[in-house]
Amino acid sequence: MALTTLDPKTALVLIDLQHGIVAPPAVPYSGTEVVARGKELADAFRAHGLPVVLVNVSFSPDFADAPKGRDDEEPDEDGDDEGMPADFAVIVDELGAQSTDIRVTKHQWGAFHGTDLDTQLRRRGVTQIVLAGLVTSRGVDTTAREAYAHNYSVAFATDAMADRGIEVHENAVERIFPQIGQRASTAEILQLLAKTHG
Repeated sequence: MALTTLDPKTALVLIDLQHGIVAPPAVPYSGTEVVARGKELADAFRAHGLPVVLVNVSFSPDFADAPKGRDDEEPDEDGDDEGMPADFAVIVDELGAQSTDIRVTKHQWGAFHGTDLDTQLRRRGVTQIVLAGLVTSRGVDTTAREAYAHNYSVAFATDAMADRGIEVHENAVERIFPQIGQRASTAEILQLLAKTHG
């Protein structure tokens, strides 16, 4: 279902728009395009006095705080391999981060588990979140599921997210997200924001 409304207290949550995640190739949009749309959304949310949450993923140098579960995937550029560059976890400058933004550092795919995100949102009276960022099938999808389980309404800025493969991106956007939230383009969210919070 298309996005129908934005609650009076809606927060924008941007997932992993950091050097180590933005740089690798992504589809159907590049990391640069995702950041640009994320900035559009962030600027608008800030202008309306609504919370902007910048989430990054990071691990200690010895990876002692990284998830330890077994999986079949090979280490990749998403932080599963040792030797990450020094700026891996740094939010990209192009996003235009502000001192008023809420910062959340996670140590797994989802932004709720093991962080204070839920506390930060609830103390501000937030009942809905708009999600965007990288990558669709991991950080965005897992955070969306966690938000849904925490009883937040979830909206997805579908042209402000991307993945490493088109199949996993489309599976999340077309099959998973409609079950836990509503979808819209960046432009549609901006229009609705102006209409409901203008």
